[in-house]
Amino acid sequence: MKAIVVVDRNWGIGKKNDLLFRLPADMKRFREMTSGKIVVMGSNTLLSFPEGKPLKNRTNIVLWPGGKTREDCTVVQSLEELFAQIKLYPADDVFVVGGAMMYRTLLPYCSEAIVTKTDADGGAEVFFENLDASENWEIQSQSEPIETNGYNIRFTVYKNISVRTF
Repeated sequence: MKAIVVVDRNWGIGKKNDLLFRLPADMKRFREMTSGKIVVMGSNTLLSFPEGKPLKNRTNIVLWPGGKTREDCTVVQSLEELFAQIKLYPADDVFVVGGAMMYRTLLPYCSEAIVTKTDADGGAEVFFENLDASENWEIQSQSEPIETNGYNIRFTVYKNISVRTF
């Protein structure tokens, strides 16, 4: 399983249940990496999408205690149920896409974190773990800076050297 996220220079990821930035190059990369794959999220992330609809061309699994069954995605009620669903798929096809609680909970189980680093302060209210300060994570690759929509970004892939199993 992998986490995929955009962070600002302070590892911020969101504000008012929305993204901090509109980054076309990152959105294109996100679509390419996750299309045809499995995306795992919390209910707030699902509800933040246009009309609260799941991402197209992906299997959407949503941890939503108390949430009702839906035809357009798989709603699970508990972490145990979530882990059981994730085990049905190849680990490399599963991407954690948010929000903050899901990242905090599932990051130790991820083998990689695909992080788009934005060289700006987005005024975030919620944050991702600073992987540069973590002894369990190391940079596997990093792109040169890319300019998109007025921001400089870097595509960085981190490897978890201490993956937990479930």
